[in-house]
Amino acid sequence: MFDRRVVRGNTYSAQVITMGARREAERLRADQERRMKAEALRRRLEAQARMRPGTPPPASGRTHMDMQTDEFLEELRDRPVEADADTQTDALRDRPASPLFVRAKTGTDAETQVEVGELFDFDAEVEPLLEVLVGKTLELSMLELLEEEELEAVRRRQRAFAAARDAELAEVQRLEAEARRRTAEKQRRLKQAQESRRAREAAAAKVAARSFARTYLSSLNADVFGGLEAEGHFYDPLRREVAEAFMPWLADAGAADAQRAAALRALAERRAAEAAAARAAAEAEAARAAAEAAAAAATAAAAAEEEGGEGGDGGEGGVDED
Repeated sequence: MFDRRVVRGNTYSAQVITMGARREAERLRADQERRMKAEALRRRLEAQARMRPGTPPPASGRTHMDMQTDEFLEELRDRPVEADADTQTDALRDRPASPLFVRAKTGTDAETQVEVGELFDFDAEVEPLLEVLVGKTLELSMLELLEEEELEAVRRRQRAFAAARDAELAEVQRLEAEARRRTAEKQRRLKQAQESRRAREAAAAKVAARSFARTYLSSLNADVFGGLEAEGHFYDPLRREVAEAFMPWLADAGAADAQRAAALRALAERRAAEAAAARAAAEAEAARAAAEAAAAAATAAAAAEEEGGEGGDGGEGGVDED
């Protein structure tokens, strides 16, 4: 790298600049001038862009689009048009080609003298130039005036567009807020309906469970308590006392009374049997006695008849007395 500000060698001797150093210095100077021109052009364009009224920023959800507003339309491309070009150098030749043949000049040269004022009259020649300059100045003035009016119209259009955009944005915001409120209300109603449906389902499930439990426990309660009562876990003291104390006593007393009644009945039956036997014996004895008496009477009658037959003839009177 070469820098002309750096001196190499003896500083007291004359500085000898070679051809390569001179070319490098010229190249650096040209690069610096080119950069300065590019920077100046950039600053001028930035100043013009700041002076030119800008376009308001796009609304939310929208984008600006570049449009061609020049007098001559030009197709906008992402990249410039490219074209390929080829060239082929001639083969290296040992010597240049022979010059073309030029014929010798024929004829006679002539010359003339033009005096001052013959070809150019300032007053006559400057008039069209002044007309052009004045006309161009007036045209540029008119163009600047028209540009200022156009810029003012653009500003008015921009203000009207900004006002319309603000109104449209406010309307869109109102519609969005209304849509959000409707969505929130719809979600709230849906949530309320879902909660109501879940509450109804829960209430129906509770009612069904309660009915099933009541149906199941209605018999279960009686069965359980009946089983517990049968096992003796739950009892009525009065019933238990009656069942465990009074009823056994009553049964024992009834059994004792029954045994006593049976003994008395047996005794009565025995007495009755004995009385019947005694009566039968007495009747038999009475019958035997009656029979014996009858027999005795018969015997006595027979004897009497025998006695009456023997003394019948003389003794009828005694029979009549009897």
